[in-house]
Amino acid sequence: MCIGLAMSELASAAPTSGGLYYWTYSLASPRCRNLLSWIVGYANTIAPIAGLAAVDWTCALQITAAVSIASNEVYVTTNGQVYGIFAALVISHAFLVSLGTQILARLQRLYILLNVCLSFVVIIALPIATPSEFKNSASYALGDFTNFNGWPSGFAFILSLLAPLWTIGGYDSSVHMSEEASNAATAIPWAIIGSIVVSATLGWGINVSLAFCMGSDIESILMSRTGQPMAQIFYNSFGQKGALALWSLVIVAQYMMGSSCLLVGSRQSFAFARDGGLPFSRYLYRINSYTRTPVITVWLDASLTLAIGLLAFASTQAIDAMFTLAVTSSYVSYITPIVTRFAFKNNFRSGPFNLGKFSFPVAATAVSWMVFMIVVFFFPTTPQTTAPEMNYTAVVLGGYMSLAILWYYCPKYGGVHWFNGPVSNLVSADKGPGDELASEKTGKGQGVDVLIVDTRV
Repeated sequence: MCIGLAMSELASAAPTSGGLYYWTYSLASPRCRNLLSWIVGYANTIAPIAGLAAVDWTCALQITAAVSIASNEVYVTTNGQVYGIFAALVISHAFLVSLGTQILARLQRLYILLNVCLSFVVIIALPIATPSEFKNSASYALGDFTNFNGWPSGFAFILSLLAPLWTIGGYDSSVHMSEEASNAATAIPWAIIGSIVVSATLGWGINVSLAFCMGSDIESILMSRTGQPMAQIFYNSFGQKGALALWSLVIVAQYMMGSSCLLVGSRQSFAFARDGGLPFSRYLYRINSYTRTPVITVWLDASLTLAIGLLAFASTQAIDAMFTLAVTSSYVSYITPIVTRFAFKNNFRSGPFNLGKFSFPVAATAVSWMVFMIVVFFFPTTPQTTAPEMNYTAVVLGGYMSLAILWYYCPKYGGVHWFNGPVSNLVSADKGPGDELASEKTGKGQGVDVLIVDTRV
C-alpha cells in the first residue's frame, strides 16, 4: 500500500502516460535527469512486456491443465505445445488491444466484473463443495508452515512473497492510461489505491478458502499431473465437470489480464517512442487513424513478448525469470521517481491527491521495501543449486539494463548526444514556464473512466 500511495501522489501531480520517466526527469537534477529518465524509461518499458509474458505463459499452462482434467489427468504437455498456445494468446491479445479505446474500456469493466464474481465463487462455493477428507482445521490452515526449499524458514517465507507481489503489482498500470482518462489527476490515484484494496481483499479471501480446502498432502498438490496446484484443488473439491467449469472462468480471467498488460505496455512504449527514447522511434510513434490507438507499439510489445517466451526452451528456471523480471524491473522504475522527488531540489506541487506530512515516511517505507525485495528476488529457490537451476533474473535484468545504458553512451549515435527527456506538450493555467511538473493534455477528445485492477490469478 505504501508503494501505491507514493505512486498516487506523483500520478495526481502529473497524470501522463509517460508517468514514471517523465516524473523522474521533472524532479531530478539537470545534471543527471536525462540519464535517470532514460533508465526508468527502459525499465518501465520492459516491465509490462515481462508481465504479459508471465501472464500469458501462466494462461497457457492453465489451458493445458484444463485438457489434463478433461482427460482424467492422462494428458501430459510439452514445452513446444505450451509455447504454441502462448504464442496464440499473445497474437490474439495484439489484435484485441489494437481496437479503439472505448471498446477496451468496456472490456475492462467486463474483466473487473468477471474477476470479482470468480473470486466470490471460490470464496463461497469451494468450502461448500469440498469433501470432508480435504478440509483442514483452523490450526492447520492458519498456523502450519511447510518448507520445501532448504532455506531457513524465515527466508523461505520472504522468498514466497514473489507470488503476492507479482499478483498485486503493476501500480503504474492506470498511470499509462492517463491521457485516455477523464479527470485523470483525481481518477488515476484512486484507481491505483482501489486496485490494491480490491486485489488484497479478494486475494486474502481466496487464499483463506484454499488453505481450508486443499487437504494436508501439499506435496501431491504441488506435484499434480495437471501442472497447476489450484486446478488440482478444484478437481479434488468439485470433481471433473465442476472443476472444468470453474477453471474455464479462471482461464478467461487470466486471458483478460493479459490484454490489460499489453494495453498498458503499448501505451508506455508509445510514450517513450514519442519522446525519442526507443530505437526507430520515428516509426513507432504512430497513432492509427481509424482506431486512434498506437497499433505499432502494440505489435512491438507482442513481438518482444514472443521473444521472451523462447526462454522456456532453455530451462524452467529461465522461464521463471519472466515473473521476477516483471517485479524487479517495475521496482527499479518505481524507486527512481520516488527518490528523486525528495533527493533533489525541484518544483514539485501536489495534485488533488496528497498525503501531506506523511508523504516522506510513506515514500521511505516504500523504497526500503522495494530495494530489499529486489535483492531477495535475485536468490535461487534452494541454497544448494547448479548452473541450470540458478535464478537468472539478475542476468536477464542486468543484461537488459546494461544494453540500455550502453546504447545511451554509444559514441556519436547514443542517447547522450540527443536525448533530452520527455517532449513537452504541456499546458497549465496555474503554473509558470519555470515549473517542471504539470499535467499532460490528452489532445484526444473525450476521455474514458479507467480502473485497471491487477489481480492475476
